[in-house]
Amino acid sequence: MTLLAEHTAPRSRFARVGLLAVVFVCAACGLVYELALVSLGSYLIGNTATQASIVLAVMVFAMGIGSLAAKPLQRHAVTAFAAIELALALLGGLSVLALYAAFAYLSLYTQALVVVAFVLGLLIGAEIPLLMVLLQRIRKQEAGSAVADLFAADYIGALIGGLCFPFVLLPVFGQLRGAIVVGLVNAIAGCFLVFVMFRKSLTRTGFAVLSAAAIAVIAVLVAALLYADRFEVTARQALYRDPIVAAERTQYQDIVITERRIGSGGRDTRLYLNGDLQFASSDEYRYHEALVHPAMADAVARSSDGGSTPASVLVLGGGDGLALREVLRYPGVRPTLVELDPAMIQLARTDPRLLGLNRNSMNDPRARVVTADAFTWLRQQHEQYDVIIVDMPDADESATAKLYSTEFYSLAKAHSAPGGRVVVQSGSPYFAPKSYWCIGSTLRSAGLAITPYHVDVPSFGDWGFFLADQGAPPELHLRAPGPMRFLSESELSAAAVFPLDRQPLDMPPSTLMDPRILRYAQGEWATY
Repeated sequence: MTLLAEHTAPRSRFARVGLLAVVFVCAACGLVYELALVSLGSYLIGNTATQASIVLAVMVFAMGIGSLAAKPLQRHAVTAFAAIELALALLGGLSVLALYAAFAYLSLYTQALVVVAFVLGLLIGAEIPLLMVLLQRIRKQEAGSAVADLFAADYIGALIGGLCFPFVLLPVFGQLRGAIVVGLVNAIAGCFLVFVMFRKSLTRTGFAVLSAAAIAVIAVLVAALLYADRFEVTARQALYRDPIVAAERTQYQDIVITERRIGSGGRDTRLYLNGDLQFASSDEYRYHEALVHPAMADAVARSSDGGSTPASVLVLGGGDGLALREVLRYPGVRPTLVELDPAMIQLARTDPRLLGLNRNSMNDPRARVVTADAFTWLRQQHEQYDVIIVDMPDADESATAKLYSTEFYSLAKAHSAPGGRVVVQSGSPYFAPKSYWCIGSTLRSAGLAITPYHVDVPSFGDWGFFLADQGAPPELHLRAPGPMRFLSESELSAAAVFPLDRQPLDMPPSTLMDPRILRYAQGEWATY
């Protein structure tokens, strides 16, 4: 009996460690599937908080149902676990690809997300009860001790999966291929447990069927991995009217440049971030002249060297270099540009289309370009600027809402020199009036006096700005460094007039803790 115990105990310990290792891997894969769905939704739809709530709520609910549904499967735990794991690997691995296809071709993203999250949760929830049965088959131990071992491996696996997703999978593989790679890992872990550790529990027929299923699942995932890049290019193009000439998905956003021929030899180049249009080359000068030159006028007038140039200008956002192009028209100016995404900076410095539009402004030796989050960067700086230009994407995502808050504008005010100007791109007072006037009230709540104005940018429609000062509401006028293509004194005077159907609204300010601007922007733009 003693010899028998000595020979069986090591095998039992090996099997127990092997099973807990599989639990570890499966937990890591399950959490990655959740994070992949949240991340994809934040890229495609925006509003990370809503996407996370939908995914987590649906998956956790489905996990509970899956746990209950696994009860009758415990008699055939090995076969059931193998089938569930292969289904989970297939669906989880292809989930991002399937949802991207639903978004690009069917416009059914949210409905598809709920279905995919529910089925994934159902399968993940069925894992633990079956693994518990298999663990107790390997080594008889009290239920409390078995649960502790199982959940310890599960939680540690979730930790590793959660860390691997942003730091390894996304940078190395990207979203599409990253999910497929995790599906392959998931399938291999399940096959190891069933075909290596519990081979004797399977009948010959069961072994053959599961082997064929495993080979089929792995073959599909490998084929998807090989086809993923081509699929992404095709699906992405379906989202845009014009041919895509450059595209890059970074850790911050999806950058796309399209181009089409117009007229006799002309070209319309467009930049999109996360699917939102940032500019069209045919009329971007209207937007950027209106954004930059009213703010620069008073800075030029009061500069210490007789009115020729302001001492310093801060551009927050504007990584395409187009606002910086207008700033650099003023001789002797010393601009600093702060952009979050290094890929956007690199594109603006190297892409021939952007270089032609921004006139190589991002490589100009007079300009200091900083890669940083504008909010964090402002908190760490002490320098003051004569002009601060806030050229941020619209506040229709959680990540950008903080850049339209009382706290952010208070930081901008603190970095504005005495008599300095702050100008903020503020969306459309026609299409999104609540959002527009909310920005105005938020600037006032930060202690800034405001002057609203708006111009027509055909690609955007009626587009608005706020010029702000620490004292009285600033006047709108020009001291242009040269000929303008669009803006004039008479155009600027007209820009301060709002029609009767778009009069100012008394909106509450937006703050970090209550980002009203996000709710307004998402609600108003949803109808267009």
